[in-house]
Amino acid sequence: QVQLVESGGGLVQAGGSLRLSCAASGRTFSSYAMGWFRQAPGKEREFVAAISRIGSTYYTSSVKGRFTLSRDNAKNTVYLQMNNLKPEDTAVYCCAAETAVSRTAYYVSPTEYDYWGQGTQVTVSS
Repeated sequence: QVQLVESGGGLVQAGGSLRLSCAASGRTFSSYAMGWFRQAPGKEREFVAAISRIGSTYYTSSVKGRFTLSRDNAKNTVYLQMNNLKPEDTAVYCCAAETAVSRTAYYVSPTEYDYWGQGTQVTVSS
């Protein structure tokens, strides 16, 4: 089992940047594929980005070119660097983890993840 704790959210003006972190407990972090999802008020949870055990990444189209997902297995942490933020990026951002047998697998559906963090608020003002 793994516990996830997000940090790095906050209030930023449009065009600004934030870096979210997701720290995982446990000694098997490298065996997990990781993902980020977000949920804005009144909207459904939305996939943002995912990363495989070996660092292959996949992004939803609305953040491609602006967000970068990376992982540091030595620190049991994934990072979501968010640049050129827009008001529509405002949401609670949650990270998720799933045990992946394949080193290259990543997952885009929230139903594929077993472990979730509590989330961190990101607010982008116009």
